[in-house]
Amino acid sequence: MHAVTRAAFFVPLTISLSACAWMPSFLRNDPPQLQAAQLQEEPVPRIIPAAFVQSLPVSTVVAVPTLPVAAPPKAKSKTPAQRVAAANTSALQEPTTDGYINANQVYNYSDGAIYRLYAAPQMVSDIALEPGENLTAISAGDTTRWVVGDTTSGSGPTKRVHVLAKPFAAGLKTNLVITTDRRSYHLELQSTRETFMAALSWTYPQDNLVKQAAAAAAPVSPLDTLPALDKLNFNYSIAGDNVAWKPVRAFDDGTRVFIEFPNALTKGEAPPLFVSGANGGQDLVNYRVRGTYYVVDQLFTQAELRAGQDRQQVVKIKRTAPTRTAQAR
Repeated sequence: MHAVTRAAFFVPLTISLSACAWMPSFLRNDPPQLQAAQLQEEPVPRIIPAAFVQSLPVSTVVAVPTLPVAAPPKAKSKTPAQRVAAANTSALQEPTTDGYINANQVYNYSDGAIYRLYAAPQMVSDIALEPGENLTAISAGDTTRWVVGDTTSGSGPTKRVHVLAKPFAAGLKTNLVITTDRRSYHLELQSTRETFMAALSWTYPQDNLVKQAAAAAAPVSPLDTLPALDKLNFNYSIAGDNVAWKPVRAFDDGTRVFIEFPNALTKGEAPPLFVSGANGGQDLVNYRVRGTYYVVDQLFTQAELRAGQDRQQVVKIKRTAPTRTAQAR
């Protein structure tokens, strides 16, 4: 009886244990099995020999290859005919509004320039040269359809050559070369139906500059406007300090007094002139310097030339004969 009961008790227990053995793991209350952590040893550091260590620059500039720049296309060289045409065009002088004086077109002369002249049929255009200039030759490119001649005006130093040109029809074009004893002129003649230039002439800036320079360089003679030598009065005495600019002589023509200095006057400062007045004072007078002369526009009995500040250098000029005016003479 007891054995049957014990057996009956263990049967359900065995069944329950078997059932527990077949339960899923997540339904069991078994504690998780922990595994002990295993420490891994660090690898031994490798020592690299210095011979194998390569240093790299902090920054490396990489050269970017430049693309070749295409050269601009070369301009085609002009032909000789094109170069000649370009030179003639640049040298051509056309009439301007400011260049007209009444109906006369006045060009500024320049050697090598070409001057335009507009003409019309049955109209004569006048080409006036410089007064006193002598004509040597006239040459026109088209002498069949253009009439070219010359004439003169005035006489003596005012004599002037005039070259006359007239076309037979409109739409004609030619050139004209005029040579004189002073220069040569190059003109381009063009005919229109009605428009024409009545007169043409030149001014000569370069020649005027040469004349002015020559006039300035020419020595000025104070005797150009003096009367005859027999009417001059040389009765003047000169005394005082022996200075380099001491006058050589003094004389008058009855109206003006001329004081002649040595050449040293042109190398230093000109001394001022003082004239003794009636009250005994010294008055500074006006005078003109002409070369090595002082020209004083009045007569005086006594005058002084003074130079310097602390110790003045004084030269006295005194008339030694009675005053004779030009009217009295």
